[in-house]
Formats: sequence, structure tokens, C-alpha cells
Amino acid sequence: MQILVTNDDGYLAGGLRTLVRAASRIGTVHVVAPDREQSATSHSLTLHYPLRVRSTEDGMRVVDGTPTDCVMLAVGDILGQRPDVVLSGVNHGANLGDDVLYSGTVAAAMEATILGIPAVAISYAGRDVERIAEWEDVLVRLLEQLVVRDDFPAETLLNVNLPPVSPDRVAGVRVTTLGRRAYVESLTRAQDPSGREYYWIGGGQSRWWGGPDSDFRAVHSGYVSVTPLHMDLTNYRLLEGIARWDLKV
Repeated sequence: MQILVTNDDGYLAGGLRTLVRAASRIGTVHVVAPDREQSATSHSLTLHYPLRVRSTEDGMRVVDGTPTDCVMLAVGDILGQRPDVVLSGVNHGANLGDDVLYSGTVAAAMEATILGIPAVAISYAGRDVERIAEWEDVLVRLLEQLVVRDDFPAETLLNVNLPPVSPDRVAGVRVTTLGRRAYVESLTRAQDPSGREYYWIGGGQSRWWGGPDSDFRAVHSGYVSVTPLHMDLTNYRLLEGIARWDLKV
């Protein structure tokens, strides 16, 4: 099995190294990752300046672009062959609920899905990212069940979140839906030392809600969440209703 591994935390991230070690136990791994932190870049592409690729001493390919760029370059040219699966992560922080819309980790898996390649995005919900390394054996067992199979769902990526507990205390695995999340007071307006005004996005507090099968409920209860995501954002329940608006131009 040929496995492409990427992430959005950059090629030096510990989560990436852990995923590479785990994936190497089930197949041949090729790493194409960003040269720096690319969190919250979502599905952005680099269109207005050339992308450059370099190799590290341990064989990684490093791209001065986004996670989506990495997948496009890897599949389109760098690898010389299509990978059998794309793994993105392990992200330093959860990707639950609405956060998947911002996540570069999820976007990399999404790009692979668009290209017709099975893909899994993996994130760790704990704050101590050094503990991601403890999840290697669990990741091997989980990946063997997710990607070493003939019935991986078409046009779908799997979004996996590891709970902030010790691997030997994980409660199990739950297949989940996306929860919802709203951020409160996440915008800061201030002045720099020169008196110039600036804004800083981030921080604040968040409020979660969703059904009993939501991803955040599973993770907060100590379970690994596995959420199938697909590309079709159409709200089919509203098609007939909006058609009755009788829109005209």
C-alpha cells in the first residue's frame, strides 16, 4: 500500500512524525508537507506565486504552500504514482464540528477525496501535543480497520479525533455526526506599541451544541470519533421549498 502523509502543522510537527511511524507499519509512506504552520488555511490554493519543493535528509518533501497544495503537487507530479490512501495529521488540536470548515488538516484529506483517493484526517483533542506519540499503536490498529479494506466509501473522507486521555483509557470508537460550535469574544481590537490599530482573531470562548451522536460529545466522553464527511453541501430538504419561491430574472 502506497500512503501519502501530510498535515497543516508543518513538516517538523510531532503529530506528523507519529502518523508517519504508524503508517509505515501498514504500508510504504511518502511525506509531502508544508514548510511551516498552516492551521486554519482551509482549502486554500496558492495561485499567485510559484511553489517550491525541497527534500529533507530523511526523505520528506517540503512545500512552501498550503496542505491542499501539498496534496495536489504530490499526486500530480512529486510521487510519480497515485497513492492508495492519503492520511492528514495528526493535527495538534481537535477538528470537531464547524472547525472542519477552517481546518487545513481536513482540507488536505478533502483534496484527496476530490481526486478520487481514500483519505483520513486525524486530530488530537488534547493540549499536550507531546502525548500524541503515545497513540502510535492505537493509530496502527485504527488505520488497519479504516484504510486496509475494499469498501472504503466513495466521495467521502473520514474525520478522526483522538480524545484527550491516555490511549490505555480510551473508551472505544464512535461513528459520529458533526456538532456545532460558536465562538464568543474571539476578536481582539488593540493598538501596537506605535499606536497603530490592529485586530487579532482567536482565543475567547466557544459554545458547543448538537445531538447525542455529535463528534464533540464522543471525544469529551473519552471516545475516538470517526465522522464521515462528503463534498455535497446541498440542502436537499429545501430544494422543493425554494423552488416554490418562483424566482425570476
